[in-house]
Amino acid sequence: MTFADLNIDTDIVDVLAGKGIIEPFPIQEQTIPLALTGQDIIGQAKTGTGKTFGFGLPVIQRLGADPAPGIKALIVTPTRELAVQVAEDMELATSGRSTSVVAIYGGKAYEGQIAAIKAGAQIAVGTPGRLLDLAGQRLLNLSEVTEVVLDEADKMLDLGFLPDIEKIFQQLPAVRHTMLFSATMPGPIVALARRFMTKPIHIRATDPDEGLTQANIKHVIYRAHSLDKDEVIARILQAEGRGKTVVFTRTKRAAARLQDELNDRGFPAVSVHGDLNQEQRERNMSAFKAGKKEILIATDVAARGIDVDDVTHVINHTIPDDEKTYLHRAGRTGRAGKTGIAVTFVDWEDLHKWALINKALEFGQPEPTETYSSSPHLYTDLDIPEGTKGRLKTTPKPKVESEVAKQGRPEGEGSSRRGRSRTRTSGSTDATADAPAEKAVASGTHDGQGTEHHDGNAAPRRRRRRRGGSRPTGTTGAAPTA
Repeated sequence: MTFADLNIDTDIVDVLAGKGIIEPFPIQEQTIPLALTGQDIIGQAKTGTGKTFGFGLPVIQRLGADPAPGIKALIVTPTRELAVQVAEDMELATSGRSTSVVAIYGGKAYEGQIAAIKAGAQIAVGTPGRLLDLAGQRLLNLSEVTEVVLDEADKMLDLGFLPDIEKIFQQLPAVRHTMLFSATMPGPIVALARRFMTKPIHIRATDPDEGLTQANIKHVIYRAHSLDKDEVIARILQAEGRGKTVVFTRTKRAAARLQDELNDRGFPAVSVHGDLNQEQRERNMSAFKAGKKEILIATDVAARGIDVDDVTHVINHTIPDDEKTYLHRAGRTGRAGKTGIAVTFVDWEDLHKWALINKALEFGQPEPTETYSSSPHLYTDLDIPEGTKGRLKTTPKPKVESEVAKQGRPEGEGSSRRGRSRTRTSGSTDATADAPAEKAVASGTHDGQGTEHHDGNAAPRRRRRRRGGSRPTGTTGAAPTA
């Protein structure tokens, strides 16, 4: 089946085909035909199974090939990273039309977002806080919205955004087309759907905790020592076939420290965490997606914005708190039908967490394998070449002679007197002349006014005149005569 078989317009089909996107995923096959008719939909599917185009293509097509200026479609996401990702996908799908997309989220300057709204953008993708902020300032008008999407509603619940979502719905027209997507369906999400949707159809493409995505992932669980983790990770990063890799840490500080450590070992790593401003996070994410940096270190807050199809490895530097977080982390690999590897380190004090995750997901591995960087099974489990060490070999840099060494040379050995004098700072002399002067100063005394007094046994200090006859800074009085 192709997108054309789902009655998607030719210009959209051609744009997607140009990017190699031809066959729809199961969630897209089931949602697109219904959404095109204006049916309210509750879509339940795992992250990475194609939800964005499942709701995005019907939204774009229902707006028409040349929609009037003004926000007509609103897509609400729980995180900034996901807002950026969804906006990029929507821009791709609308690249053959006059439809314009604006991403609205915090941590970014208002001016560009306001300018895009005033320029007539028809699709807004944003986070609840900034959407309400601009709406409260009467800079964002939601009264003409006809298409509404809540993406990853369960994450919004976790982050406490449900009150904000209710405020947003209060500003929307009563008659509208609404779609809600979530990996899980807790009670508050079901209540939200009943309150703001009209006879929605519940589509469940796959079981949220099982299915094709998990079958494509090899799960490796190690009990590792905290002081040996960096070395183990560095060796895993040299495994055969290792491509883009995401490493998850529990804290922002751990993410920053691990980035510095891996960079020092020669690995091209960047990080995404709360201590970075939005511009830095977007720059690092873009470098990772483009392949300029192969390793991304992230905290869970940034996890859902990592929508990259060619991630081969996910490494849990610290075990997540529950099975849902584990699945969201592992779901960064094995996407779009590809295979992946998820490696999890379990500290001694976190064995109880693994016991709960193992039971919930039925891994059948109650005891993680005790593993060190020297363990033979580490190499066989993950296809790491024998003899691999945790530091990349780098070409030694050519030795650069210091300026002090150059100044100490006699004339004629690679530098002229003109070159040496230009490198001096105020009051300095060359290296060979400094020795006797320092000895003289050591044997004399200062009066606190810049004048030196020497005892009878010490030779008077020679004062070197600068070019043009100027004295060194900080001296007073006439220079002594020989």
